[in-house]
Amino acid sequence: MSGHSKFANIKHKKEKNDAAKGKIFTIIGREIAVAVKEGGPDPSNNYKLAKVIEKAKSNNVPNDTIERGIKKAAGDVGNVNYQYNTYEGYGPNGIAVIVDTLTDNQNRTAANVRAAFSKGAGNIGTPGCVSFMFDKRGQIIIDREECDMSADDLMMLALDAGAEDVREEEDSFEVLTSEEDFDAVKAALTDAGIETVSAEVTMIPQNYVTLTDENAIKQIRRILDILEDDDDVQAVYHNWDEGDE
Repeated sequence: MSGHSKFANIKHKKEKNDAAKGKIFTIIGREIAVAVKEGGPDPSNNYKLAKVIEKAKSNNVPNDTIERGIKKAAGDVGNVNYQYNTYEGYGPNGIAVIVDTLTDNQNRTAANVRAAFSKGAGNIGTPGCVSFMFDKRGQIIIDREECDMSADDLMMLALDAGAEDVREEEDSFEVLTSEEDFDAVKAALTDAGIETVSAEVTMIPQNYVTLTDENAIKQIRRILDILEDDDDVQAVYHNWDEGDE
């Protein structure tokens, strides 16, 4: 997540994801399995599953793939043993990193996450060591070129729906919400016909860290690349200002 061009960075991540559909399908498949086990296979009666389906569609996962995942999860309810876990640590120059995982083998995942940090000259910390540097908030990114609404009208719409802030950037708008108001704001934008580049509840750094040392940049990139390629890793948050890469 970039301090200067979140939009460009998100588009870059989506392009990487498009080149690695298997990773997306694995993430979504596991989340579907957990949601079905907890609340059943009917999204109209299972809010968590409905949210996973929405996430899947936003990542261009085909409907038949989603349906197969739900049916498979419904048939394997007794065999689903995935567990969520979060790791916190530091990259080079004290870059704060949070890693969310969903796995059926905690020992394997812990070893892989620890190895990723080590290979980039970082280290795992204790729970809570960096999460206080982030705020859990809803973040909606809108492509400025794809938005027919004026900046003022968009701001009024979002704020009226419960958004906390709307920020203008050169190529995009960033709408920030509380975790609780995210769904209402997203629905209001959707109802107004506004398409989003990204819409999720995420961990947003309170401050960003700039790196100028080429070796440190290579090290943090190595950590992030290894983590993002790991099927057990659901999400990675950090406070490196990639806009200065």
